[in-house]
Amino acid sequence: MPGAGRLSPARIVKSPALRYKPRRSAVRRIVDMAGREATTSEKGTEMSHTLFVNMPVKDLDRSKKFFTELGFDFFGMTDDIASVVISERTQVMLLAEPTFAGYSRNPVADPAETTEVILVLGLDSPAEVDELFDKAVAAGATPVGEPLTEGPRYQRGFADPDGHQWSALCLINPAG
Repeated sequence: MPGAGRLSPARIVKSPALRYKPRRSAVRRIVDMAGREATTSEKGTEMSHTLFVNMPVKDLDRSKKFFTELGFDFFGMTDDIASVVISERTQVMLLAEPTFAGYSRNPVADPAETTEVILVLGLDSPAEVDELFDKAVAAGATPVGEPLTEGPRYQRGFADPDGHQWSALCLINPAG
């Protein structure tokens, strides 16, 4: 992962994947992530799909340090929110628990006691899976389970310092 796939905040802001594109011939004002206004009129365009995963954290500084040690960049940090850039179209929003609770209709789950989701990062090779896993453990993650090597899959799991479960996954193309 070193260097590969990293996106600077400027590149993300300029990405058309992160801006709303109106349907049909409607003229709409859009505000990109840097807050600049623009007007657009495009026929037949669709809204692009970008995934923002919101995740509560007990200690935002500790979480930022953890993801920095894994080699991820951040975008749009505030005092209570930090956005981990996973790819051009995917970000994990780390929200301090009180901030997360303000958006949630249900009580905030304790990831040490329950599992709501398992976040899986797709990588290009088994070596990258091992590298990310090793970085995670060195940065304070706890290993989860044994490596999975079923069929064309190589996967290793870990829990981040807040207890959220992650996996690094590579789908290996069978020889032949």
